[in-house]
Amino acid sequence: MIKAYKQLSLEERRKIETWRAAKVSVDVIAERLGRNRSTIFRELRRNLFKDADMPKIVGYFGVVASMKALSRRQKDRKLMRHSELRGLIIERIKDGWTPEQIAGRLIYENAPIRVCQETIYRFVYSAEGMKEDLWWYLPEHRRKRRPRKGRAPKKPKIHPDLGIANRPKIIGKRIQFGHWEGDLMLFRRKFGQANVTSLVERVSRFTVILKNPNRTPAAGMGQLARVMRTLPFKARKSVTFDRGSEFMDWPHLQAEVGTQTWFCDPSAPWQKGTVENTNRRARRWLPREIDPSTISHKHLEVICDRLNATPRKCLGWKTPAEVFKEKVLDQAARHHKINPTQKSHLM
Repeated sequence: MIKAYKQLSLEERRKIETWRAAKVSVDVIAERLGRNRSTIFRELRRNLFKDADMPKIVGYFGVVASMKALSRRQKDRKLMRHSELRGLIIERIKDGWTPEQIAGRLIYENAPIRVCQETIYRFVYSAEGMKEDLWWYLPEHRRKRRPRKGRAPKKPKIHPDLGIANRPKIIGKRIQFGHWEGDLMLFRRKFGQANVTSLVERVSRFTVILKNPNRTPAAGMGQLARVMRTLPFKARKSVTFDRGSEFMDWPHLQAEVGTQTWFCDPSAPWQKGTVENTNRRARRWLPREIDPSTISHKHLEVICDRLNATPRKCLGWKTPAEVFKEKVLDQAARHHKINPTQKSHLM
């Protein structure tokens, strides 16, 4: 299959400008850009900057080259080259014909030069077409063109029964231990898709932070499931997520892990405010400017230890680790119906 030619981008033209100023050969430039050497030769020849009023300024400049190439493409458009065809199309548009009708009629008339309806639409909304106010003659009179392909409505991936509105009220009151919130902490896009997942228990504020190689559901769900399995069943009653795609697979693991899943309403991160607040605290050591690929699991453990060992006013100045330990011991004591003095043997 023949590969279609792709126009040089402004970024590529800027690189060519830099490399030419450094006396890099055309062959090397072509190799670095993954282009044919003839493409680079043609680019340098056609878009070389010269101006009689500025005889001392001669050379290749990326921005100027991009502007010259764009101007050439605009002049080379079919409707700009063929004035008779352009006039015919303008006349028919003003008579109330749609671009589809015009293009179809050209085929029916076996016209020697034809254009498709998309070309006509582009002409209508081009600078030349806007001068003629051709948009006004179209059926919908739109000054700005509607996107060619509207986004199809997506079916909700989360079952309505799993929405936070159906979550038991007792979870929101922070009375019952064992309910968690999960979220994703992202970093600058230039570092790739690596990220960390934060998991916080609502009553104790106990925090777990895990590193993920990317944002796919498979990357994070396995680690979350592993962490939840290590907890006593009554210490992992539920977990609340937002509707990010990285958490979409959790319902499939719910049967395996046994932890009920709830999801916030769309665009409502404040509904899981505990983990959002924890993320802000963790940003002191995990700023967005840091490359997540350089973060080790040991470093994340140190951050978790700091968060869990810091006294909190909302806990009566106890630490999350202390409250979490008390709750786990209490749950275990109730489950096994043992004397409270024996709790220490469970940890």
